[in-house]
Amino acid sequence: MSRISNCFAALKAEKRGALIPYIEAFDPDYETSRKLLAAMAAEGADLIEIGVPFSDPAADGPTIQLAARRALKAGANLPRILEMVADFRKDNDRTPLILMGYLNPIEQFGTERFLQEAAKAGVDGLIIVDLPYEEAREIRASAKEKGLDLIPLTAPNTPDDRLRMLLKDASGFVYYVSITGITGTRSANEEQLKEAMQRLRRATDLPIVTGFGISTPAQAKAASHISDGAVVASALIKEMVTTFEEDHATEKTIPTVIHSLKKLIEAIRS
Repeated sequence: MSRISNCFAALKAEKRGALIPYIEAFDPDYETSRKLLAAMAAEGADLIEIGVPFSDPAADGPTIQLAARRALKAGANLPRILEMVADFRKDNDRTPLILMGYLNPIEQFGTERFLQEAAKAGVDGLIIVDLPYEEAREIRASAKEKGLDLIPLTAPNTPDDRLRMLLKDASGFVYYVSITGITGTRSANEEQLKEAMQRLRRATDLPIVTGFGISTPAQAKAASHISDGAVVASALIKEMVTTFEEDHATEKTIPTVIHSLKKLIEAIRS
């Protein structure tokens, strides 16, 4: 079984959902994001999403757009991000890591080379935001051969027939984009989320996690109880930014983010 499968099996046995925090690699610099990744896992994050900075992150709101801009300015690129993952794996072979980003940097790097290097570094899953299902067959097959899950994105306005198509070859888990819009701008209510889960569970047996718009411990708790996990991204980055001095990390940066992470973990596990 993969790390992702093992993680969700363990969570099911504990009868609770996952907390999945997000970091933007290299935001605001390599060393800070490297330390933050390790600290999140040590504090109890169940899975972790690592954002791959891109100059045109069309699905992301202003918070993650600015994070990507800072990261690119700090020298972010795929080889260094995979280096960070490999460094993490020296001390942690348990916590699943998901790279989330856009197709252009992968194609520039070389798709097959990227899949090989990602698997070698210790990546478990990929979310390629702008990769349509119809164009993903070769990447999906190659990723599967290398033990990488290509995580599908679904949304409130995904038609039922397309939903069945998206999920028939899916692996790892399903990412439910709970709003129609960009990240970090608003939230779905619990009734909407319950209705969405009923529809999704008719189409798949995979775990389903909810993201885009979860910012408070209460929202994370609700999402992790209704679905199988909650992704928190913009809210953590906003907390981190409050500690910066001229876009640079300070001694308060990592403790501040971890303090917010602990509140989320407490809420989900209560």
